[in-house]
Amino acid sequence: MRAAGLLLLLALIVQVWWVLVPAPALRNGPQLVEVSPHQGLLRIARQLDEAGVIRSRAGFTLLSVLRGSARSLKAGEYEIPKHANTLNILKLLESGKVKVHALLFPEGATLKDLAHLLEAEQLASAEAVVALATDRSFLQALGVEAESLEGYLFPDTYHFLKGMSAQEILALMVRRLRGMLTDDVLDQARARGLTLHQLLTLASIIEKEAVIAAEQPLISAVFWNRLNRGMPLQADPTVRYAIGNHDQALTRADLQADSAFNTYRYLGLPPAPIASPGKSAILAALNPAKVDYLYFVSMDGRRHRFSTTLEQHNSAVAKYRLARSQ
Repeated sequence: MRAAGLLLLLALIVQVWWVLVPAPALRNGPQLVEVSPHQGLLRIARQLDEAGVIRSRAGFTLLSVLRGSARSLKAGEYEIPKHANTLNILKLLESGKVKVHALLFPEGATLKDLAHLLEAEQLASAEAVVALATDRSFLQALGVEAESLEGYLFPDTYHFLKGMSAQEILALMVRRLRGMLTDDVLDQARARGLTLHQLLTLASIIEKEAVIAAEQPLISAVFWNRLNRGMPLQADPTVRYAIGNHDQALTRADLQADSAFNTYRYLGLPPAPIASPGKSAILAALNPAKVDYLYFVSMDGRRHRFSTTLEQHNSAVAKYRLARSQ
């Protein structure tokens, strides 16, 4: 009996040691563990053990029973801190403080960019995101009168949780846009003869053309002046969108691409936004600078030279092409 008591005491000491000492997997850094929903205590203990973040399933289970949390552990994706012991991990699952994925969706990003960002964070597959964003029934449910959500996903920093559906993620981003589109903004658009879709389309081109936010009203003015004169917009970003060229210099053949998005070949606005415009680009589309500019050319990859006449523009183009070649 005495021997049995000593063995029990020894086993208890070992369990306490296992509970208080971090598992080897946590020596070098934190570990991600996803606790699936609708699992019992024993299965959660097994999952944590297989992930290598606890030393003893029995120790974790017993500790949870003693703390009264056996039936209230929260499912989700957890980032287990470096050097966390079993007690620390149990408290984390009791709190439900799951990992938050901070995702920056910048101004000028596209639907495909978002799809790849979400896939990289393992929040959704890129293919599923693109398919959902072009699903007519989903678009109707969101009140979006367009062929896709391109341009309707507001650029911002978002905080997503593992387990959120693609529907929830995209709906949240559209709601963020709706929140920015105040009655005043929509009234200004109507006063300029723009539908919401047209406003986002024009703003998306301004967003892609302008590198410096201060130039957005000037670029907006160029496009409005061209539209009012019946001139083609001749915006390179629309061509890039049409042919899927995001990095290489456009060729003469590219500028002849037969696409409704090619504003070198077709007058007016393209049929849809080419990216997600930010607030400043949307406001610039509604408030162009009061200038007569019809042309602009990049000076240094950031700033532009604006011109009123074709002669001035050609002179500027020659000047900055020469500067770049030297």
